Amino acid sequence: MAEHTSSSITIEAAPADVMGVIADFARYPDWTGEVKEAEVLATDPQGRAEQVRLVMDAGAIKDDQVLGYTWTGEHEVSWTLVKSQMLRSLDGSYILKPAGAGSTEVTYQLTVDVKIPMLGMIKRKAEKVIIDRALAGLKKRVESGR
Repeated sequence: MAEHTSSSITIEAAPADVMGVIADFARYPDWTGEVKEAEVLATDPQGRAEQVRLVMDAGAIKDDQVLGYTWTGEHEVSWTLVKSQMLRSLDGSYILKPAGAGSTEVTYQLTVDVKIPMLGMIKRKAEKVIIDRALAGLKKRVESGR
């Protein structure tokens, strides 16, 4: 089984507010540095995204990918790669836990496998950078009141 990279951050907002930002894919280009376009391709019966096309530009890696999303309750969403030009696999999740006083602990896990050869150490570093940027962007977006 592939190793994953994980990091957590506390956001001064209720879990529902944090998940609201996570689920608003159309706004990803506003707060994530790497996502340039986001398009929901399919939704579940609750209206949540099941498949999303993302156009990514993370410097050396540019990609047009489709991710499949699974929503578990109100506090967890995970995704897996459906289609990509650059990646062999991509699995990730956001897990939200109430942290008291109206705040939420958000844990982001990510496992990426690229089609081009890359040392495991470099891949883990890239995953860490992606996670840290995403969490910082999410925190800023949620706490600024969208």
